[in-house]
Amino acid sequence: MTLPIDARLDAIHAALADHSRALLVAEPGAGKTTRVPLSLLDAPWAREGRLLLLEPRRVAARLAAGFMADQLGERLGETVGYRMRGESRVGPATRLEVVTQGVLTRMLQEDPLLEGVAGILFDEFHERSLEADLGLALALDAQTVRDDLRLLVMSATLDVEALLGVLGQETPVIECPGRTFLVETRYRTLNARQELPAQQARALLDAMAEQQGDALVILPGVAEIRRLAAELASRAPELLALELHGRLPLDAQRRALRPDPEGRRRVVLATAIAESSVTVDGVRLVVDAGRERVPVFQPRSGLTRLETRRVNRASADQRRGRAGRQGPGLCVRLWAEEQPLIAHGEPEIRQADLAPLAFELARWGITDAHQLAWATPPPAGPLAAGRDLLRRLGLVDDADHLTELGRGASRWPTHPRLAAMLERAGERRASALACALVALLEERGVDQERDLERLLQARLGAPRSHRQWHRDAERLARIAGVALEVSDPSPLGELLAIAYPERIAQRLESPGRFRLAGGGHATLPEGHPLAHTELLVAAELSGEASGARIFRAVALSRERLEALYPECAEWRTRLEWSDEQGGLTGEEVRGLGAVVLERRALQALPPGAVRQALLDALRRRGLPDSEALTQLRGRLALLHRTLGDAWPEVSDEALLEGLDDWLGPHLDGIRRLDAVERLPLGRLLLDSLDWPLRGRLDELVPERLTVPSGATHRVDYAPCLTGKPPVLAVKLQECFGWHVSPRVAEGREAVLLHLLSPARRPLQVTADLASFWAGGYAQVRREMRGRYPKHPWPEDPMAAEASARTKRPRV
Repeated sequence: MTLPIDARLDAIHAALADHSRALLVAEPGAGKTTRVPLSLLDAPWAREGRLLLLEPRRVAARLAAGFMADQLGERLGETVGYRMRGESRVGPATRLEVVTQGVLTRMLQEDPLLEGVAGILFDEFHERSLEADLGLALALDAQTVRDDLRLLVMSATLDVEALLGVLGQETPVIECPGRTFLVETRYRTLNARQELPAQQARALLDAMAEQQGDALVILPGVAEIRRLAAELASRAPELLALELHGRLPLDAQRRALRPDPEGRRRVVLATAIAESSVTVDGVRLVVDAGRERVPVFQPRSGLTRLETRRVNRASADQRRGRAGRQGPGLCVRLWAEEQPLIAHGEPEIRQADLAPLAFELARWGITDAHQLAWATPPPAGPLAAGRDLLRRLGLVDDADHLTELGRGASRWPTHPRLAAMLERAGERRASALACALVALLEERGVDQERDLERLLQARLGAPRSHRQWHRDAERLARIAGVALEVSDPSPLGELLAIAYPERIAQRLESPGRFRLAGGGHATLPEGHPLAHTELLVAAELSGEASGARIFRAVALSRERLEALYPECAEWRTRLEWSDEQGGLTGEEVRGLGAVVLERRALQALPPGAVRQALLDALRRRGLPDSEALTQLRGRLALLHRTLGDAWPEVSDEALLEGLDDWLGPHLDGIRRLDAVERLPLGRLLLDSLDWPLRGRLDELVPERLTVPSGATHRVDYAPCLTGKPPVLAVKLQECFGWHVSPRVAEGREAVLLHLLSPARRPLQVTADLASFWAGGYAQVRREMRGRYPKHPWPEDPMAAEASARTKRPRV
């Protein structure tokens, strides 16, 4: 069967023959995932080495490898194989390995030169996963030594200009249309007050009555898939409803992609894995719920929260295209047509936990992330939070270099938290227990049962009933060099405390309410067996740090905590702001973070500690309202947005994080927050700027602007804090003769004019004064001339004399 990509294969070969890098932009249905890698096996530069095809999802990796092996009439593990964490189908003759993203990173870390690898193909790069971004950055760095290593970045939608900025402007770009048939798009709004599965089922069945072929329904998660499957079973039992998601075994995934051998009509209920990389054979109808579930990391709380959000427009178009792969199709979107969608999804590097990235950079020998070329650079705040965690775990030193523990932890294919636990478990003769525990913590599809110890005992007691867990635990045990035999589960809490020191929690007065060592509070139901426990460790938290819910918790004894963290024996001064007392309270405590094991009265308040307590209180409560501070922040925010990083970021988070620098030196002798509120905060922030910036501030963003009447008026920069333009409110008559709207920041930002009536009521809002004079002014003149006859309303405002006078001069 001929596919559109076949016509571009010669161009791809030519590009990689003359260049070490290339971009392939191929629309859905072009056949890039399976045709391009097989074709490149015959390229002269590839004949002496292997090719790696990087797939963002395990499902796509298995299925793509299986399809290509079938095309060659071979079994997996011969010419084509796949490799992912805990699973491998490769052999000595394998020349094309389909790998998941974490595997590529480990291969690069273990052999930075990638000896024996001729090229890497990054498939579906538009999904912009964290590991794909990291893999490309490391591969580009490897190319500085391996100039014969080929890189091909492939996707249906790529920001070509941004990637050329990373790969080099001389990088060839090959474009290929897809093979899609006409797809009709309909919108069907659901009622949020009614049961969604019932409405989804009605929409699906109505569409299936009109459209031939099988149906693909794309939902945000497995829970939604199973609810809709139950609804369909009761409404249309004659349909074959099949699930498609990453938790399924390979056979079940393959079955969902192929027509039913008995000819039954299928409904494939899938997560976003059906959006790209795989083709579901026979589908002519797509029902898109318009939602996706993404993990969003919160660096200040250290928590990752799954958010269900609207799909972006690029993903919605990808989903729609699935209906037109094999014939004319229909796409039913379960939202209103006028609902706006953002153009593209946010790269994962901007919203993920960056501790794993920080660890990989330390392993690569990089202390400054800017030493690598990034499609999207890692944001400074989350990267710093990731490095802080690595230091707490003991994996890196203060210079962000690997410690001895960090070098040992590098052998574990897991999150740095769990790697630290596995590496230190040997000291406690608990390696087998740690392997079993990590396999459970990483197990997908487990109900969020809070009794972690009971879950673990169930798996240890019946390993054959939990085959995937047992395979993963055995794999870790082989790395540890121990047998998977657990006789003493008592170190369980201690092991978790190694991995999650900030999630060690101390019970408050109320059962089920706990204070976390890292700050904030968390809860358990009052009837939970651990609700009355003095100390526990939460392996999983969800929600906000101010009131997170605890999942999978284990009790921790005070003795084990003190043995694990010797700093618990040290007395330290702790000051807190008391709303009840209206000031600072102090005491000496010993414990870990916010977990206090013992306390005693403090005789005097150390000045440095007082300053720090005030700063901490401000970070919790936020900065006081100050017009001068707001206006200065608006001016600086505008300059940061238009002129770049030379000007400081002044978001709430940035200012609170930098309090020690710009406010801390001015807190000597201050004991109360109301005294802080009386400080000239705007002037103090201004004084913290470097002198060259202060010297240019009034020039670039003046506080007042002179208008044609000769008067000066204050510019309001507060809107700039939310990305909006500054505002100048001025009477319309004062602007006669002003041909062009004023601009600031070297002319890069137009000032939004609020043109006022003589009574100072808004008449027009515009950033394009010339267009207003030429168009809207005539209507304003007709309406206002009779209402304010003593004020000038000339026919030609651009030629008239501006005036601040409220009445016409007498003749």
